[in-house]
Amino acid sequence: MTTDTDVFEAHRSVLLGVAYRMLGRVADAEDVVQDAWLRWAGADRSGVREPRGYLVRVTTRLALDRLRQVRARGEAYVGPWLPEPYATDFGDTAPDTAERAVLADSVSLAVLVVLESLSPLERAVFVLREAFGYPHAEIAAMLDRGEPAVRQLAGRARRHVEQRRPRYTVDPVQRRVLTERFLGAAAEGDLEGLLALLAPDVRLVGDSGGKVKAPLRVLETADKVGRFVVGTARKGAAGLSFRFLELNGGPAVLASSGDRPDAVFQLDVFDGRVQCVYVIRNPDKLRSLAGA
Repeated sequence: MTTDTDVFEAHRSVLLGVAYRMLGRVADAEDVVQDAWLRWAGADRSGVREPRGYLVRVTTRLALDRLRQVRARGEAYVGPWLPEPYATDFGDTAPDTAERAVLADSVSLAVLVVLESLSPLERAVFVLREAFGYPHAEIAAMLDRGEPAVRQLAGRARRHVEQRRPRYTVDPVQRRVLTERFLGAAAEGDLEGLLALLAPDVRLVGDSGGKVKAPLRVLETADKVGRFVVGTARKGAAGLSFRFLELNGGPAVLASSGDRPDAVFQLDVFDGRVQCVYVIRNPDKLRSLAGA
């Protein structure tokens, strides 16, 4: 017999995916999903014919409320902001290669940074439409908006994202190979070899939240990024272990000191060159990776 818990758990990964894309924070997304479970467990579901749609609607509205609260507080953040790393394993939910690429793209660091500049409602519409393929009519019902208004929001959000999203390669194999070469050159102090991997206008974005050492401004140009990476590797690599894992839809490297996550590195790659280096060191954003 299928229980209420079984039904909810069958859709948990989708709900977490919606909430994370809305919020960019794993802990907040998990809280939203837990709140959705409480709503599900206590609701009169006699008229619910499609549990997934019902649960996505509840989760989206809860995430919208939380996102609006965060925006209203106007919290200051020290240095560049990046989303909290999110372990992605699409499993059997996206067996088609093209569908998996869409899911990976929608949860990438580059896209989530751009989504931060959308209004909460635009972000909700974009996530539901572009990442999960919901028709405009269903999104309108979920958000209590008219379908014409939802189409307008979807078009505006899509144009905004396309204009601001950086170019990068989704292919995980190419990204992994280039990441291995990047780490090898850094570890050997091979500045010339590292520069050969970097695009001339490469950027390095470091997120520390002001709590540990990391650049408080975005570094630009191959020379500045290359010298910073080599210098950092010389000073701070001792005692760290490194391992690959999939985060935000692509290969990333987790640097740990013992069991404590120290940093996450991920590269955006395009046309065989590194376009952006992401370094996440804010310890609050690495807690979910402890033991990963």
